[in-house]
Amino acid sequence: MKSFLEQNISPESLITLFSQAPVAMCLLIGDDLIIQNANPQILELWGRDSSVVGKPLFEALPEVKSQGFVEIFENVYKKGETFNGNKLPIFLEKFGKLEEHFFDFIYAPVFNEEKMIIGVSVVATEVTAQVVSERKLKESEYRFENLIKNSDYSTAIYRTDDLYIELANDLMLKTWGKDASVIGKKLEDALPELEGQPFIGILKDIFKTGKAYTATEDRVDLVVDGKLQTYYFNFSYQPLKNANDEVYAIHNMAVNVTDLVKAREEIQAREEKFRDLADSMPQFVWTSDRDGKMTYMNENWYRYTGFDKSEDPADGVKRVMKPGVFEKVEIAWASSIKTGKPFEMEYEFFDPSNPDAYRWFLGRATPTFDDSGNIKQWIGTFTDIDDFKQLQTQKDNFLGIASHELKTPLTSLKIYTQFIEKNLVRKDDLKNAEVARKMDGQIDLLTVLISDLLDVTKIQNGKIQLNESEFDFDQLTEEIVAEQQMTSRHKIVLYPSAIGIIYADRHRISQVMSNLISNAIKYSPDADQVIVVTELKDNNVIFSVKDFGIGIPPDKHSKVFEQYYRVSGSKEHTFSGLGLGLYISSEIIKRSGGRIYVSSTEEKGSDFCFEIPKRKKVQQNA
Repeated sequence: MKSFLEQNISPESLITLFSQAPVAMCLLIGDDLIIQNANPQILELWGRDSSVVGKPLFEALPEVKSQGFVEIFENVYKKGETFNGNKLPIFLEKFGKLEEHFFDFIYAPVFNEEKMIIGVSVVATEVTAQVVSERKLKESEYRFENLIKNSDYSTAIYRTDDLYIELANDLMLKTWGKDASVIGKKLEDALPELEGQPFIGILKDIFKTGKAYTATEDRVDLVVDGKLQTYYFNFSYQPLKNANDEVYAIHNMAVNVTDLVKAREEIQAREEKFRDLADSMPQFVWTSDRDGKMTYMNENWYRYTGFDKSEDPADGVKRVMKPGVFEKVEIAWASSIKTGKPFEMEYEFFDPSNPDAYRWFLGRATPTFDDSGNIKQWIGTFTDIDDFKQLQTQKDNFLGIASHELKTPLTSLKIYTQFIEKNLVRKDDLKNAEVARKMDGQIDLLTVLISDLLDVTKIQNGKIQLNESEFDFDQLTEEIVAEQQMTSRHKIVLYPSAIGIIYADRHRISQVMSNLISNAIKYSPDADQVIVVTELKDNNVIFSVKDFGIGIPPDKHSKVFEQYYRVSGSKEHTFSGLGLGLYISSEIIKRSGGRIYVSSTEEKGSDFCFEIPKRKKVQQNA
């Protein structure tokens, strides 16, 4: 072979072949490792030019001397040992910058004809890009693994279609009711209870199809704490693919929604009970969402109206209601939605048994709240009160007739009583004259009661009229206080303001004033004074009466202005009356464009006030 080479291949040809080799090569000769030859590839790897040829290696590349290469070359050059370096890190100064590079090396001894080592051949391949890529991949895998371990969701990785558990975070292990010993096992061996459930089959199918799978509130039976239990999960199986688009693993992420599913099932069970109860009630029961949109009507509604259940309930209510009323109901309902206060209103629905007639219903709705105090929904009813309204009308008619018929004999009785009193006084029979005077006082009380009943029937029938005119409010206040003082042992203290002329019904306003003062006297039996204050504020006349009596509990403040409501005192105090005075007063003030209200503390007293405009807008514009 040697003779063949010498005879057929020139040294120049070998040098040409050496220089054009596709790999980096160089030849180092002698004890100083003189660079005898270096092809362009290795010069590029070193970051040097051809001027280094003929120089000692460690003079040409001084930065590598301290990186362990002295020992390596001694072993090759002196001991004849070939050195193979795989992905060997080397810091090279290239273009004035010291950088880390990675190489695959083969350092082999070069022999002469006498089998003596005369040098070292170097064959090198730079693999820096590969190493950096592998590092990034490892870092990416580490980050991915760390992300899975610290995920807020139950997460696992399954390798190959045998479904080996490569990775599972603590949440997934807890979900399975297992510990870390299952990692590395087949999923079907780690969780034998999955047999007969579809999950193993679904996972294996993903390896074939490469298609992801997701499920919502899917049922899974797992052995946890030694007991087979049912859970519900939202989960996904995502295939992980290599560069050839082949599935090599499956990423499983799961969220335990068992509590949510069971809570909803419980709510649904409660709703079913509620609907069964609602369907059995004689009223029309309905619900709406927090924004007031109707969501349910009970069966009784559909039996009464004959409407289709597919129809929007709100549209049905609008159709069944007496024309012209729905718009007013909408305004009141919108106010309740905005304020969160209960809704209550009376209105008429058509009567299916008599197409030309309407029946009265009472509509009510109250909100229900969640744990945060926010409105969840409204629960309402429509209750048929038509029979009650008829009875109420009959009662009002009776009271009106009876009160009117009683006024004439009472007027005569009062005249006779006064005549008897005067005759007894003339005869100096003062004892019996006092009895007649007391009779006259009782007739006055009875007259007031009858007047109240007449006023109530007028209010109920919308017939109470206000005869408004201009009058001096200050003068009226002084007159009423003086009249009340004449018949009371309490000292009535007046703190007036200069109100002046107002426009209202003088008789009705005086009626309200008298009622508030007489009530203050009546309900403060152990006190010795009542305070009356007048004030003008922003064109509103304010009249208030303060007593130091029994007071009113907070939950009764809104009821004192209702019909027939009477404030209850202690066992030592009982109070006469029908409970109509404040109701009549409130209606008079409302019709006067004002408002009436009370501030009261039990056992300390009450402060009743009304406000009316000094002059109504119509008067101001006139």
